[in-house]
Amino acid sequence: MERCRRLVREMGEEAGHPLKAIAVTFGCQMNARDSEKLRGILREVGYGEAESEEEADFVIYNTCTVRENANLHVYGRLGKLVSEKRKKPHLVVALCGCMMQEEQVVEKIRRSFPVVDLIFGTHNLFRFPELLLMALSGRKRVIEIWEGTDRIVEDLPVERKYPFKSGVNIMFGCNNFCSYCIVPYVRGRERSREPEAILGEIRRLADDGVKEIMLLGQNVNSYGKTLAEPVSFAELLKMVCRVDGIERVRFMTSHPKDLSDALIEVMAEEEKICRHLHLPVQSGSSRILAAMNRRYTREKYLGLVGRIREKMPDLSLTTDIIVGFPGETEEDFRDTLSLVREAGYDSAFTFLYSKRTGTPAAKMEDQVPEEVMHERFERLLEAVKETAEERCSRFTGRTMDVLVEEVNKEPGYVSGRISHNLTVHFPGSPDLIGSVVPVKLDTCKGFYYIGSRKETV
Repeated sequence: MERCRRLVREMGEEAGHPLKAIAVTFGCQMNARDSEKLRGILREVGYGEAESEEEADFVIYNTCTVRENANLHVYGRLGKLVSEKRKKPHLVVALCGCMMQEEQVVEKIRRSFPVVDLIFGTHNLFRFPELLLMALSGRKRVIEIWEGTDRIVEDLPVERKYPFKSGVNIMFGCNNFCSYCIVPYVRGRERSREPEAILGEIRRLADDGVKEIMLLGQNVNSYGKTLAEPVSFAELLKMVCRVDGIERVRFMTSHPKDLSDALIEVMAEEEKICRHLHLPVQSGSSRILAAMNRRYTREKYLGLVGRIREKMPDLSLTTDIIVGFPGETEEDFRDTLSLVREAGYDSAFTFLYSKRTGTPAAKMEDQVPEEVMHERFERLLEAVKETAEERCSRFTGRTMDVLVEEVNKEPGYVSGRISHNLTVHFPGSPDLIGSVVPVKLDTCKGFYYIGSRKETV
């Protein structure tokens, strides 16, 4: 770190100004948390924070490869940096994250994008300071990709985006191998952090003023299976709820096959656990679910939803759905539409199937034509909108606690979220940010509310 600091200081003197860096995130909450670690390391070695790639002296893209569009987006951003590097020869460009775990991607970048100085993957993020030193001191391209790791490195520097809320990794990797998904190949096999390491991090966050945490993992429901002394996710949640100062606990993502009745009981009993569950279904057809290797049926999924609703009737339920998986027929798609109506989601993240090289689904026959996928996608959006608007409006007229997160674009308004993960906009001043305040939900606007707050005397 110290050697990096000296180099950054010297480079700043040569450039005539203190150097600034930007970490741009693509993808999921896991990537967002990784980017906070990247920013923390960059801050420690002396970089200031840039507002844009154009302003930066160091640019790092933390990439996602779940869908092809994510890859194309990164290539486009790299192309724009070519002119920036001509203007600023000292500019350093780095790539990390899931895209970099794909051999053909790294080879393409090696051949086609000489603008890139440093490349590393998901397994060796903790080596960023050493790799950065190599890139800065030698001014030669540095590429270090690990195929896998069983290591978990604790206590990396972190630069949080929000002072009042934070993600906390509880595990890394995935063992599920859904047939369409590249994640197990780029993130590796499941590795759980020790409970005390997690709780120690959360206590430090609470001492630093954090009120809401989100426990992160590719499949949090399978937490603890790799520990020498196994601990279930339900047991971990109980421990987390005992931490003083933390007012809200969220988590994602949950795989339906591993969501236990014990977890449902803990969610229902613990007031700190937010009344929101993201439970990806992906398809409403048991035949397609089997082809996806999801390891549950339509009936089991709906039975799980029924047990959850029985214990927590007002819970907000959200999901992920893929349209156009290979072999999907009109009948399969209608099963998805009917499941959407039966499950009653508050919202859904909907995706067109994206063929990912290296996954079993990419080699399947009966790939669904683009025009059919798009037509079904529009119908799915309509079905989700109908059920979601009805579900989301159920809180109209109630006063609920809102964690205020930011100033709204509308002058005089701020925005935040209730426990159920619904956004609320209401009149308020910036000094409310980070506070939990009671707000009356006056009007539902589909997926968000307009509210009002009575000032206390």
